[in-house]
Amino acid sequence: EAARLRIIVSEKATVRGKSLHTVLVQEAMKQGLAGATVLRGIEGYGADRRLHTALLVDIAPALPMVVEIIDDESKLRSFFEVVEPMIESGMATIERVTMLMHRAD
Repeated sequence: EAARLRIIVSEKATVRGKSLHTVLVQEAMKQGLAGATVLRGIEGYGADRRLHTALLVDIAPALPMVVEIIDDESKLRSFFEVVEPMIESGMATIERVTMLMHRAD
């Protein structure tokens, strides 16, 4: 048994001059979590109720970025305590998953 932490933030969100999603992945690696993946959404809206879509030409892209991290739930909760102050807007969820495989090449 494992858990998946899913953090959804804006593509334009930054921390210390770096993309927030990049900082989240780097922090997950630093903390030794099992793995992290970033997915770029093509459309979505959040608490601001504004539609963000790849179909509209926009000077400043603000598409949703989904950061998924799999590991033990307690490790994910500890990780989230560290990164939560970095997230000005977005959404985070945690759910139990069954890890079938985790191996390197």
